[in-house]
Amino acid sequence: MVKVMIIDGGARGHALALAYLNNADVDSVIVSPGNGGIDKNCLDRDGKFSSSLCIDSSVSLKDPSSIIKSARIHKPDLIDVAQDDALASGVVDLLKKEGFRVFGPSRDAARIEWDKEWSREFMARHKIACPEFKAFRIKEEKVKANDYAEDLLQRKGIIFFKAAGLYAGKGVLPASNKEEIASALAELEKMGPASEVFLIEEGLPGEEFSYYAIVDGKNFACFKSSQDNKRVFAGDKGSNTGGMGANAPALVTKDLEKQIEEEIIKPAVNGLASEGMPYIGILYLGGIVCSGSIKVIEFNSRWGDPECHVILPGIKNSYFELVNKAIDGKLNEVKIEEDTLSRVCVVGASAGYPREYKKGKRIKINYADIPTGVYLLSAGIQAVKENLYTNGGRVFSVVADGKNAIDARIRALQGIACCSIEDNGLHYRPDIAWRDVQRLQRE
Repeated sequence: MVKVMIIDGGARGHALALAYLNNADVDSVIVSPGNGGIDKNCLDRDGKFSSSLCIDSSVSLKDPSSIIKSARIHKPDLIDVAQDDALASGVVDLLKKEGFRVFGPSRDAARIEWDKEWSREFMARHKIACPEFKAFRIKEEKVKANDYAEDLLQRKGIIFFKAAGLYAGKGVLPASNKEEIASALAELEKMGPASEVFLIEEGLPGEEFSYYAIVDGKNFACFKSSQDNKRVFAGDKGSNTGGMGANAPALVTKDLEKQIEEEIIKPAVNGLASEGMPYIGILYLGGIVCSGSIKVIEFNSRWGDPECHVILPGIKNSYFELVNKAIDGKLNEVKIEEDTLSRVCVVGASAGYPREYKKGKRIKINYADIPTGVYLLSAGIQAVKENLYTNGGRVFSVVADGKNAIDARIRALQGIACCSIEDNGLHYRPDIAWRDVQRLQRE
């Protein structure tokens, strides 16, 4: 029997664990460091607790030595490095040197995410469509950045400031006037090493989507598209977050899949290979449809959270087998098969997220009233004996399927209605999948 280790701390790790456990050959899954809700009181997709799933909280995602130590102890047959900080640290390379079988890109290949300046220059080299941009150093070039921002704003109407390094999905700041430019520059100064280098980019008019490919260095296979909801409040208002919910498939990409794969995924995979860093892992395209053309907002080097919550359950292939084909360079032998259901994920967050919020608030979940087939994925949760408490901004995800986005969202909202955080501390967006809901209502 097979033991799998997943390197992740949030709901993504929980979602991947359930995907691996769908294979009869996978006997157990360890999520490192995981979180207190993964193996305590959180339902799996069958409404049951799985004794095959556990966590190793000793791991730090930014400390490769702790990951290697955990791997030596547990001796897994496969390690899936699923989190961006761990990938940026080069732990995939280190684990391979230790003799482990590892899924995930090398540090060099993962640079497509952890260095946004390099990533944009890579796109330019390989003629992958992206916004107009320019990079600046926060300490030396604030005046130049301000002047460029004002000029770009005058020409484009809206611009974005982006920390070039990793900042938990929250390093993007929009600006539509001079006051917001000044505010964005001030915010970047607070982000530490992540924003020592930052980008200023044109805002693109259009609709965003997320697209994922599993890659073996040369071959790739793509999954159904999805759509993330980044802003904290309904109507896409407020600050950017790590993601407040998602739906799949995203109807905006209907009939555009071949174009996405030919114009973006294929040249990215070939470009990385041609530059001596063949990509093995999940390649994440954050794209935007602009009047029929498609441009890249960003590439990431792992599954998105929460997008993977609504994609992984629909994969009919064994995810374990897909990953092994990718490691062995044999993705040309497989074809992705997915079901026809729609899925919606609604994230339950701590009130005040993504800014100030309180940890240690009691979580209550009325499991008996959660609809059949609706389940929870654990993120920012700490377990104390049999009780669950908040331990982060995004606390859990509620995932539901349905015949379409309307049906799936109704069921997801029924699920989150069974959850509460003390002192009225639960925040969520009731309008997840609103674009596709509107499309369906117009039909």
